[in-house]
Amino acid sequence: MGVLCISIDLDEARCYCDIHGLDAPDLRRKSPIHERALPRALRFCEELGVRPTWFAVGRDLEACPSASALLRESSRHGGEVGNHTWGHRYDLTALPANEAEAEVVRGGDVIRDAVGVAPLGFRAPGYNVNAALLAKLGELGYVYDSSVFPCPVYFVAKAAAIAAKSIAGKRSASLVGDPRMATAPTGPYRVGDDGPWSQGQGIAELPIAVVTRARLPLIGTSIAMAGPHGARILAGRAAGLAFVNVELHGIDFADAEGDGLTGLKAHQPDLRIPLVKRLAALECAVKTLLDAGAQPMTLVEAAQRLFV
Repeated sequence: MGVLCISIDLDEARCYCDIHGLDAPDLRRKSPIHERALPRALRFCEELGVRPTWFAVGRDLEACPSASALLRESSRHGGEVGNHTWGHRYDLTALPANEAEAEVVRGGDVIRDAVGVAPLGFRAPGYNVNAALLAKLGELGYVYDSSVFPCPVYFVAKAAAIAAKSIAGKRSASLVGDPRMATAPTGPYRVGDDGPWSQGQGIAELPIAVVTRARLPLIGTSIAMAGPHGARILAGRAAGLAFVNVELHGIDFADAEGDGLTGLKAHQPDLRIPLVKRLAALECAVKTLLDAGAQPMTLVEAAQRLFV
């Protein structure tokens, strides 16, 4: 019986402004993902009977007490809250080692204080990690990392998007990252000394799901864009896998107009899809995996099962 993990990154609206090189000061001051989308995501998981792994950003939790309360309640009912750093710096791996460590430590401290449980899992902004950061996570007591996204299509698309913004005179905060990440194992493994894409005796890595030999992404954006029928097909290609880590984002549960995100619609194609249709596609994907016999659990539970 396979393992199904639903992980949800709680990137706030300002993160998308950074990706797209937008000033949007009004949008940066708001917390629509935590205030409006997070409750929907929680209901979605409850209705499907899955206990999610949330990846929270420390700065945004401090700015939204209601979100802290929701995550604390989710944790009490078997959910997990992992560390997505303090400030969601896309250049985390380019920072001096002490600054990168401070981002991890400060984010973890805020999550521990807000939720009541110290995080045991980590996901880097933009999926960018390196050997030094992973080694530091082990020293800090983290059980696993879940930053590796072994998807060639994603790296090509991200590089093209960054280049297009540069040509248009906008500067994206996103980094392409090391393309060798696209060659990493697609199933759980321990990281090697050569880098996150290598196998060895380091921290446990729980990669984000890809399917077929082409390593197509099985994430919120691709599921929403595929629609309900396409989502069933895409998820069906993962139904026989021993481990599936479907990564979603808080924005997958956001309503562009109702949540004040119209300024992002031109830049986020998935926001142009009505929320009800996105939710229908996500539900089809998750139900396809559950109907195939996948056992839902949090990422830390999966790491403890697979690596102990």
